Amino acid sequence: MKKILSFLLLLAGATPLLTAGEALKAGQALPKLAPLLAGAKLPDTAGKVVLVDFWASWCVPCKASFPALNKLQQQYAAKGLVIIGIGVDDDAADFAKFSTAMKASFPLVHDAAHLAVGTFSPTTMPTSYLIDRKGMVRYVHTGFKGAKTEKEYTSEIETLLAETR
Repeated sequence: MKKILSFLLLLAGATPLLTAGEALKAGQALPKLAPLLAGAKLPDTAGKVVLVDFWASWCVPCKASFPALNKLQQQYAAKGLVIIGIGVDDDAADFAKFSTAMKASFPLVHDAAHLAVGTFSPTTMPTSYLIDRKGMVRYVHTGFKGAKTEKEYTSEIETLLAETR
């Protein structure tokens, strides 16, 4: 059964990730990131629309998502969007190599202790969470399905940016 589920997730543009906790869902508050990513330089997210993206260097759909995330960063950062990419690789060298290759225009942080991934409990890689200006998770995306996911991000980000606190 696990092999079938993994195969279906791969077909859907997601890489399976087994986690023990319950996954963070829309309607829940964004967990405080600083204690989970000790020592990481995090951007100010107060009053901003935030996209938190979990990725791994071994994840093929993650690689495909970075151009879309860079485009969103360029298009919406000045309007109040903050994107934070959280790498879950065990090996810091794998994280660094992938980070350099992807040329992200948004901050990437290494979840070396796996505290963030343990708190959010994404079920696949990549998984991203769109958070409104009040700090509430509004949308969760599992996997990356190319133009379809990018279109969904754009619509959801525009909706959240249009809302006032």
